[in-house]
Amino acid sequence: MFIRWRSRKRKTGTVPVYLNVYDLTPFNVYAYWLGLGVYHSGVQVHGVEYAYGAHEHATTGIFEGEPRQCPGFVFRKSILIGRTDLGPRDVRALMEELATEYTGNTYNLISKNCNHFCNEACLRLTNKPIPRWVNRLARIGFLCNCVLPVQVAAVRSRRDKAEGKREGEKRKLRSNSTRFPPPTTSSSTTAAPISSIPSSGTIRSRRRSRRSSSSSSVSSS
Repeated sequence: MFIRWRSRKRKTGTVPVYLNVYDLTPFNVYAYWLGLGVYHSGVQVHGVEYAYGAHEHATTGIFEGEPRQCPGFVFRKSILIGRTDLGPRDVRALMEELATEYTGNTYNLISKNCNHFCNEACLRLTNKPIPRWVNRLARIGFLCNCVLPVQVAAVRSRRDKAEGKREGEKRKLRSNSTRFPPPTTSSSTTAAPISSIPSSGTIRSRRRSRRSSSSSSVSSS
């Protein structure tokens, strides 16, 4: 007599974690089917979407908003990455921890973009990475200037040229930041307050101010 054993997959959690993917350029209509494309992404958990964007300050670039409604981007699809047992407060604590690393002025389209943030967040939440195609073009960095929208490519160009010159200034800004104070003699790390993670509207206003300043500089030249 044989005993039949049922194999059961071990559940990693009960709360679904989604990756919401957005198009950054009409080029994606064709590139998507080739496993390429320029995408923005956000992590959705407990009804909140967390994403990462660039600005000129040493404060966090992580922001939150309504799922699948990120301003300025065209929603493409939502992907179930996995599940987590973390509650809403634990998720916020995780985002606050990541906020100290993902500051707005350290954003880089090739090495530290929104998809890199989402990949790390998904690994921490579900122990699973995001699909490779979402950030594949960043790994093929030499192609990005050809397919990125003009305003995004311009931001990358200005940032790369000034990166070496501003490195010392960045460190000074981080050390003097009131939102993320420098570590004390204690070995413990102080997490950023919940209020330090702005909404998508705040990030959008920052982007508008950068675009207006870029337009004025071009017209003056």
